[in-house]
Amino acid sequence: MNSILNNKSKIYNQLEKLRNLAQPFFLPIDQCNGYQFIWLLVSLLFCVGGIVLIGLTGIISFLNNIQPVLVDKYFGGVENTINGIWSGWWGLFFSGLFLVGSGSFFALRKQLKNRRWLHWLILGIIVLMLLSVNGINAGIGFIYKDLTNALNLKQEASFNNILVIYGCCFAAALPIRVLQIFCTYKLGIIWRDWLTKKLVSDYMTNNAYYTLNPNDEATDVDNPDQRITEDTKAFTSQSLNFTLGIFDALLTFSLNILILWNISTNLTLSLFGYAAFATSILIISGRKLVKLDYNQLRYEADFRYGLVHIRDNAESIAFYAGEKPEKTETERRLIKVVNNFNLLIIWRVIIDVMRRSTTYAGVFIPYLIMSAAYFTGEIDFGSFNQSIFAFNIVEGSLFFVVNQIEELAKFTAGISRLEGFQSKVESISKIQPKRNKNIIPNYSSILINNANLCPPGSKKAIIKNLNLSIEAKQSLLVVGPSGCGKTSLLRMISGLWEPKKGVVQKPKTGDLLFIPQKPYMLLGSLREQLCYPTEVAKYSDEHLTSVLKEVNLTTLVDRYPNLDIKQDWPRILSLGEQQRLAFARLLLNSPRFAVLDEATSALDIDTEKKLYSLLKERELSLISVGHRPSLKDFHENILELNGQGDWKLLTSDKYNFKD
Repeated sequence: MNSILNNKSKIYNQLEKLRNLAQPFFLPIDQCNGYQFIWLLVSLLFCVGGIVLIGLTGIISFLNNIQPVLVDKYFGGVENTINGIWSGWWGLFFSGLFLVGSGSFFALRKQLKNRRWLHWLILGIIVLMLLSVNGINAGIGFIYKDLTNALNLKQEASFNNILVIYGCCFAAALPIRVLQIFCTYKLGIIWRDWLTKKLVSDYMTNNAYYTLNPNDEATDVDNPDQRITEDTKAFTSQSLNFTLGIFDALLTFSLNILILWNISTNLTLSLFGYAAFATSILIISGRKLVKLDYNQLRYEADFRYGLVHIRDNAESIAFYAGEKPEKTETERRLIKVVNNFNLLIIWRVIIDVMRRSTTYAGVFIPYLIMSAAYFTGEIDFGSFNQSIFAFNIVEGSLFFVVNQIEELAKFTAGISRLEGFQSKVESISKIQPKRNKNIIPNYSSILINNANLCPPGSKKAIIKNLNLSIEAKQSLLVVGPSGCGKTSLLRMISGLWEPKKGVVQKPKTGDLLFIPQKPYMLLGSLREQLCYPTEVAKYSDEHLTSVLKEVNLTTLVDRYPNLDIKQDWPRILSLGEQQRLAFARLLLNSPRFAVLDEATSALDIDTEKKLYSLLKERELSLISVGHRPSLKDFHENILELNGQGDWKLLTSDKYNFKD
């Protein structure tokens, strides 16, 4: 009993994850529940079905007016079916469904704003194409019956005429199928574009990209790059394929089950029993694939990230001659990929053998059941072939899940990964900025009052009871042994870390700019590198070139006179050039406060002196971390940390660097 409840809970959780990912594209999730979303999908079928019935009625009426003999001879079955629908209560029933479906969309019209109506329109066109093709296939079943009867009776003239109509049906189905494929791809890329932009927006809100730790192998939000790119691409395409596949299966079943039932009740009931048994066995067996596919996605992403890490740090690895440990680590990640895939191979073969066995077994069922009726003369040869044709079509619709069991396992694994990432970044992005009593922004200066600073996840204070103020145009140099908390202090001043106790008052965003020891180089042009994070249109070419020359990057101007050139800047520029470019960026942005974490460590003394002189000329307030005695000349006060939590604040003329 507990096992059944657990399975139901897992299924419900998976469906809820699917809803969280899929529904917002079609309906706002905060205004409509999952049942409304499902009902609107069903309503779409009602609307499309009504449109097709009305259109088919009009076409038959039109053909009756111009070629009644043709309709009577070759489309009599279709005409009788339509007349039977409109002459009985079926007409009222289908009309009612169409009105209910249309009314559902009208009732939720306000929720279809922001171009969501377009998504439903494209989906409706795709379903319309599916229904049209299935309608043609149903008609082909009757034509196939007449074709085989004419062939069996050696009626050459009749055979040729029916063969022409048979070919016309395929010719009519081709453009419809092409339009369906085009609309499917189009809706898929629109959905991917929408979902990717939403994920990126949430990822870049409230420092979600910083809060999450994707480099921890134990985390459940590993490789956000893969989740935003590959997982999003797979989810949108697979969602459409499965949704349209289910629609196609339902339409195929609906249009052909009555035909099969009228031919043979025993054959229909045998198909139901056979399909239920085979589907249950394969679904139970396929559950193992979900976990294996989930692990495979993660291991593949980890393996790819390891190779990207080598590419990004190629020079450092070459200097260390670290090929052997890098190769060992890469092979360790590859072993996980291979071992898990070997398990996947075993289970996929097992599933494939079972699926093919059920498919081969199904071939014999219509022959075993219908052959007796044919031999006794109860049905003709055409009806015998039509029963096999209808059986195969209905069987394909009933076995849709079985035939897609491997793809369904991948899809389920992808849902778990993508929804897990989405829920994490969405929860962080929706956190309302609250007034933090420990960090107070929008202050005219930097003021730290009785602050205790502990690294995240630790209770040990690396700085205790710090009291410090930095007013406009003042400067502070932070010194101390490695690991004493110098960079951690800068993180607290910048607002990335919060003190365990005490208060930090800091300037607003834009008035304080942080320059790390290894400057950040974005993916973009030289112009974008210089202007980051402000708009490039703010500065002229002359202004940018002038600043580059000020920071001793004249050679960069000579090499790249076109500022819009895009290069792999972290690899092309040396660390010293990157640090000078960061100073150029600092001069252009002109914040009131500049926080520099060993920002001149790769520069010579003369260049360092020139760059700091430029900052002093612009009257910026400076907070620097450094080890060079030459930095004393550009700072009024010096804060010394000892790594045990204690600190000393001295004027620069009273402080002497240790040898």
